Amino acid sequence: MKVKIHFLGGAGTVTGSKFLLETPRHQLLIDCGLFQGIKSLRLLNRAPLSIDYSKLSAVLITHAHLDHTGYLPVLIKNGYKGPVFMTAPTFELTKLILRDSAKILMEEADDANRGNYSKHHPALPLYTLEDVEQTLHHILDCNENEWLSLSKDIKFRFKRNGHLIGSSYLELDVSDKKFIFSGDVGRPGSLYLPAPAIPKRADVLVLESTYGNRLHPASSPKDQLKELINTAIQRGGDVYIPCFAVGRALEIMLLIDALKKEEKIPAVPVVFDSPMGADAIEATSRFPDWHRLNTSALFDLNKDVYFVRAIEETFNIIDRKNAKIVIAGSGMITGGRILHYLKAGIENPDNLIILPGYQAEGTRGKALLDGVSELKIMGNMYRVKAQVAQLENISGHADQKELLDWIAGFRYKPKRVVLVHGENDAAQALAAKIKEIHPLHVDVPELNEVIEFND
Repeated sequence: MKVKIHFLGGAGTVTGSKFLLETPRHQLLIDCGLFQGIKSLRLLNRAPLSIDYSKLSAVLITHAHLDHTGYLPVLIKNGYKGPVFMTAPTFELTKLILRDSAKILMEEADDANRGNYSKHHPALPLYTLEDVEQTLHHILDCNENEWLSLSKDIKFRFKRNGHLIGSSYLELDVSDKKFIFSGDVGRPGSLYLPAPAIPKRADVLVLESTYGNRLHPASSPKDQLKELINTAIQRGGDVYIPCFAVGRALEIMLLIDALKKEEKIPAVPVVFDSPMGADAIEATSRFPDWHRLNTSALFDLNKDVYFVRAIEETFNIIDRKNAKIVIAGSGMITGGRILHYLKAGIENPDNLIILPGYQAEGTRGKALLDGVSELKIMGNMYRVKAQVAQLENISGHADQKELLDWIAGFRYKPKRVVLVHGENDAAQALAAKIKEIHPLHVDVPELNEVIEFND
């Protein structure tokens, strides 16, 4: 059977993952992510997607993060009427992430209209909470390892990949060909997630390459976090940690909790300002088969961390002068409540901003890493006087060696590898390394490229 893959996102970039698999009788969309980062990418969210919705049979989602699910409400709003398949934990987290995304989009539009800093009059959100609720009606949750048939020629199943609660790689049998879509491959040493499962074989492997040109440092993130926090607290500053509220925030809180119990950092208040993140931790507790945490670990977090829900509490905390550690979304500072804290604290040289994980081009997080002297927040420019540091070795993405080890674990190596979800330098470096080790054909597609698989 002739099979084509259209790379509608997640090609040449780490955001907007959308891969359309086309056969003579069916079209399947694997992931449906939102573009984030530089303006030219964000504008793609407003551009029509080159999909014939009448021919689209199903959407399959590898995990809940916004760059893999955030375009779903637009897809439904534009006419898709079919099912969206994902694991049960992914469904729970997707509800939270999409609702939170809609709220942020609506708030940003309102702020732009009130401040008159948008060239669109009026500024409109990409989608609303009502659009999200319509989207959720299309989602069907699946069990891990359960084969589901879309036709006599196509079946699929989800297998956990260690990146996030519920996250999976996708195994697709299309006639006599086996396709593996890796999703975001996690790491074997996660604080709370089991190591990624490894496929036995694939004819075609569509593999992420976020850290394809890098190795995570051997240093302990716990030790680095200890040094950073102690330095900031000793000089009387606050610590701000912009963090992905789902997944990464939990790891950060577990590290801080361990440091406090070991009396390696002062017993300063820890604030988690993300209603969606708090709900995500509660959802995590309902899926014990997907993580390695015991009940007491989650109970300790709820006891020792102050969870903020109302925005009024955010402003009250900002006004408090005592030293504190604030964890808030979003992870790349593209939106969310961290913006309010940075507005108030970024010009204070005693404060510290810790950036954990990947920072995409065009985001405020990447700008801070690059050492900008000013940052635009909610229409105004602020001088960057606070200290900025990156917390290393906390990423939820496998690095180059870990990705190569994952491929090496296949019983039968893939005949062809396609690298996605990475900046071009990262993808090209990983391609060269794969070909150095294995005699495989490796593709690095560009955005909107189509690759045909008929051998």
